[in-house]
Amino acid sequence: MSRFTDSHSSFVNPDAPLSRRELRKQLRHKRRQLSLREQQQASLSLALNLTKNQDLHRARHIAIYLPNDGEIDPRPYTAMARRRGVHFYLPVLHPIHRGRLVFSPYTSEVELRANRFGIPEPRFSNGLRRPPWALDAVLFPLVGFDEIGGRLGMGGGFYDRTFAFSRQRPRLAPKLIGLAHDFQKVSRLPTEPWDVPLHSIVTDKQVYRVR
Repeated sequence: MSRFTDSHSSFVNPDAPLSRRELRKQLRHKRRQLSLREQQQASLSLALNLTKNQDLHRARHIAIYLPNDGEIDPRPYTAMARRRGVHFYLPVLHPIHRGRLVFSPYTSEVELRANRFGIPEPRFSNGLRRPPWALDAVLFPLVGFDEIGGRLGMGGGFYDRTFAFSRQRPRLAPKLIGLAHDFQKVSRLPTEPWDVPLHSIVTDKQVYRVR
């Protein structure tokens, strides 16, 4: 029997033996079915839970993302956090080091354009970018997750490659925080050798402490 109890609960059975590819397909479909009102309510709840997350209490330089595939939206949180002097950044595909990300300031004046995946991002600029190790925290979208930190992304490995240094130099690493709708939780996801460990996962329902 499914453990999901919301109005979208009938689509995914988290206990079914699905491949990562099929699970990714189903969970992406499920979050895209949310209405605008449901997305807005979830994002506001997420923002409140992010304000309670101790990993962010001292963070002043935080990377976020812009939703384009039904992901839960972190922007309501940015409106709250800017009041205490937090600076935000968006990921940008590195034009030379393929498969890696750099981070550019995200302000109301920033000009965005679609990258090769159709995701809006700032123009690449060596002068404005902030290196991954100089961030205090990174909020990135999850497709699926479990309660002990197993996670499923879009499959590109961009965040894992960009923050691979955190394994060897954890003191330099920012807090890595996955965001998702709570219905994206599944029973168990195997951890891949290249997966960079998360510090926490935050949803519209609660904060899951991982380490």
